[in-house]
Amino acid sequence: MAFLKFNKSELVNLEYSLKREILSASKTGAYCNTSIVTCNTRRYHGLLAVPVDNFGGGKYLLLSSLDESLVMNGRQFNLGIHCYGDVYEPRGHKYIVDFDADPEPKIVYKVGEILFSKTILMVPDSDQVMIRYDLLEAPMKTTLILKPFLAFRSVHSLTRQNPEADTACREIDGGVSFRLYEGFPDLNLQLSSKSAFRYMPYWYNGITYSDELRRGFECKEDLFVPGTFVTDLKPGDSIVFSASVRTENPKQLKRRFTDIVRKDGEIRDYHDLLVHDADLLKCNRNGHERINAGFSWLETGLLRETIESLPGLTLYAGDNGTEFEEILDNLVSEEQDRLLRRTTQVEAPLRLTDTIQQYIHYTGEEKRIWTKYGKLLKNIIDSYAPGKRREITMHPNGLLWAQVDRVALSWMNAYVDGYPVTERAGYQVETNAMWYNALCFALDMEKKYGARKSAFAARWSHVRDLVQANFQPVFWNAEHGYLADYVNNFGQNLDVRPNQLFAICLDYSPVEDEVKSAVISVINNELVTSRGIRTLSPRNPMYRGVYEGSQRDRDLAYHQGCAFPSLLGPYIDVCFKMIGKTFYKKAEYLTEGFYADINKHGVGAFSELYDGDPPHEAHGAISSACSTAALLRVDYLMNKYKYREDKK
Repeated sequence: MAFLKFNKSELVNLEYSLKREILSASKTGAYCNTSIVTCNTRRYHGLLAVPVDNFGGGKYLLLSSLDESLVMNGRQFNLGIHCYGDVYEPRGHKYIVDFDADPEPKIVYKVGEILFSKTILMVPDSDQVMIRYDLLEAPMKTTLILKPFLAFRSVHSLTRQNPEADTACREIDGGVSFRLYEGFPDLNLQLSSKSAFRYMPYWYNGITYSDELRRGFECKEDLFVPGTFVTDLKPGDSIVFSASVRTENPKQLKRRFTDIVRKDGEIRDYHDLLVHDADLLKCNRNGHERINAGFSWLETGLLRETIESLPGLTLYAGDNGTEFEEILDNLVSEEQDRLLRRTTQVEAPLRLTDTIQQYIHYTGEEKRIWTKYGKLLKNIIDSYAPGKRREITMHPNGLLWAQVDRVALSWMNAYVDGYPVTERAGYQVETNAMWYNALCFALDMEKKYGARKSAFAARWSHVRDLVQANFQPVFWNAEHGYLADYVNNFGQNLDVRPNQLFAICLDYSPVEDEVKSAVISVINNELVTSRGIRTLSPRNPMYRGVYEGSQRDRDLAYHQGCAFPSLLGPYIDVCFKMIGKTFYKKAEYLTEGFYADINKHGVGAFSELYDGDPPHEAHGAISSACSTAALLRVDYLMNKYKYREDKK
């Protein structure tokens, strides 16, 4: 039995079903993403989007959708669904009677006496999607018609009918091949059984993506339909359709489909679901393994997102230190400039220390890991010396000052009208907390494993002591009882934000225990929700508790009240350390809501952010690497503390 299901009444209600998306991805970085009734509502939706090496590895949508029609006794029933303005045509969703989300999305249609199903499968090791059609019940032979809608454009853009498109059809074994524009790979459409392809080229104009319309973006495009596949099925027959960038062997499609499904592990509980989602977020293209920050529009190999999510997606998801190091080594080789010279997310290179510390805690291999990565961490510290980076500099008090006019120099980097919503110029609390943690860790490791007379230790020991001496006096506000979010030439900014969490959650904290307790108290009272940690207190007049409206409205809310699941990892970790096993029930409460919502937004996936206000609806990327990794970390911590409790 599937772990996630939907019934007929839910599926035929478009207000309900169009807000729920399914997602499958391959290790190559290709993906399939659409709504549970296969009506595309975003520009990013489609049956096959693939990275195109000719265009720098960006993702391009080749096959937008595939409409099915059943013909019996001369009557044709169209199972597809598209939006044109405010009209849906055809309305094939009305025939859907069942939907299983796992292990592969399976939709069952009932048309009179016909019972028909389709199962969508992303092939795990190639840029290929397969769809198996099964005629489960029918009083007689039935004709299946398949109509492909081709896009051949970036997932971030839309396409229009144009004379430049090469609409020529090339026959291949078991099907046909298309390449609308130069530089793209071929799109090979094939069927496992004998069929006829009727070449009838036609542009379908004005297809509307309702979610883009709602968000105020360009929302209409024209898609090219080259013709239709036609084949006959008897009751009990099945046929497999393949869309791939390479030519497949039609005779092997059925067996390959069955073999892949057989190897897919059953999803029995939420931990299995987390591990499954973690696997989707890791891709290995051309022998180069990286992390996708989120589906469907976030990029692959981003610096901060990879550093933040790496332990969760590798160690806590699968006890895979080899994978951890491979992804990290690839990131380091690609991001030398941002790690060691310049970046607008000034805290990201420093956060790598915490990632390495988590790796050491997990494996216990302190000496080996430091031997491999110690030089890198020390070089990162050296890069923050005065005069090394334009965007951030070390002041005589040892603290880091980040400032470039009209540039957001932290993870809170939304912009409106060309201006950062949260510029935060000056001493940032999380950046300086990570700075102190990096200094302390590197100096301690250098003392244990470095040279007796270490030039690094001589250079940075005094700076560490300066940071320790100055951090709390600069950031702590005794009157209000929490740490300033940042400090600039005008003094402390006292917006209550979660960035102060990093002053207490890292291995080396620059504040006293009394300050830690006060910080936890204010975070508990003003920022913690059942869907993550708010980015701003509701008491603040700038607070926006709902992530809706135009792009401007959403950008104003993004870091001004939205709750981020990614912050639960460090928050729950420090709470366990401070409170102990008695925090288990609270940790359970703080995570169970995500599982209750698992049939919303991205079905079976964990979203990037949630409304700060109840009922905390999901928004952003439907599958987020940072959210998934944080929940895996929390799952690991809960199991560890539960085990300690059971032993007692």
